[in-house]
Amino acid sequence: MSSDRRALPGDPRVRELVRQAQGISRRRFLSGVAGAAGTGALLAACGTAGPTQAGDGGAVRGPLRWANWTLYLDQDEEGTGFPTLAAFEESSGIPVEYFEDIEDNDSFYGKVSRQLENGQDIGYDVVTLTDWMAARWIRQEYVAQLDRARIPNAANILPNLEAVDFDDGRHYSLTWQSGFAGIAWDTHAIPGGLRSVSDLWDPQYKGRVEVLSEMRDTIGLIMLQNGMDPAADWSTDDWFDALDVVQRNLADGQIRQVRGNSYTNDLETGDAVACFAWSGDITTLNYENDGRFAFAIPDAGGMLWSDNLMVPKASPRRAQAEELFNYYYDPEVAAQVAAWVNYVTPVQGAQEAMARTDPELADDPMIFPTEELLSQVHVFRTLTPAEEERYNGQFLEAIGA
Repeated sequence: MSSDRRALPGDPRVRELVRQAQGISRRRFLSGVAGAAGTGALLAACGTAGPTQAGDGGAVRGPLRWANWTLYLDQDEEGTGFPTLAAFEESSGIPVEYFEDIEDNDSFYGKVSRQLENGQDIGYDVVTLTDWMAARWIRQEYVAQLDRARIPNAANILPNLEAVDFDDGRHYSLTWQSGFAGIAWDTHAIPGGLRSVSDLWDPQYKGRVEVLSEMRDTIGLIMLQNGMDPAADWSTDDWFDALDVVQRNLADGQIRQVRGNSYTNDLETGDAVACFAWSGDITTLNYENDGRFAFAIPDAGGMLWSDNLMVPKASPRRAQAEELFNYYYDPEVAAQVAAWVNYVTPVQGAQEAMARTDPELADDPMIFPTEELLSQVHVFRTLTPAEEERYNGQFLEAIGA
């Protein structure tokens, strides 16, 4: 497929969606409502027709089951529905059960690892895991190989995401979203803002600071503060120097809790006023809380990560999952998701699609990062299986997980 084809919406029904969506306000677009007809009705045009057949021939009964993180798919104004997903169900005839069941990679893996080892259905047909955990599942042969012929829109993936070291050529995974780990704060409690990781250790915030249970994000941010690049060939001593910072601040009560996605709840309630955070979460929270929170890449640098769509090997619904993947790799649909979740979309053409409905959002570097922003963030280097077991284990032990 040519690069021109990748960059443009090829389905005339998608182009019609763009035409109908012109003039939608940013606020209404972000809330998932596209005029009186509703986004679900408009986006139904983006789907494909007819129920999908199972990979070996027969139709598979039952819904497609998708495990994802919270605040990671466009929602309606009531927060009870997902417009693009509803449109997919309507147009494809494939029912989907959507679960916000991933709190962090380790706890989710612990939940399903026994079934994975035994080759059993884990209760999900689509999982959305961060690069390093995706690498583990691929290495351990827990995921199904994708039939790329069924996912023609996969050609829209950004070139730098096609050739990843854990799945070169993307035979087993496709990026869902990418994002940044940095620092966030409640502007009501901290009107002067924060600039560095070390600012979180100010005694005035004692007991109201949280860090992430994702080891690579928390340790990576602290490594950067310590002057060490987590993407480089750091030593065991460098890693333990960063872990010591976590342990010390946990022991003296500076850190209230080590949290997965639920840190956002603590920010909203005021139990936490400063934390390590993921970029899109804070933008989403601000639309629900009148801009109360701020997010920044620390002066020393931030972390860059990606989450990936995959199909567990024992799933009986790989073909339906591939149809879902193809749908979300349409630039128009990808733009709609990005407008709500505010993470970095992996789909070429999404920025052009966004510009037609919300030019301001199309210039948002948190969704379409500039080279300057990318120069400030780092990807935690790939660990060997032995390193992963050691460092993950030590981190989980230190935080009491």
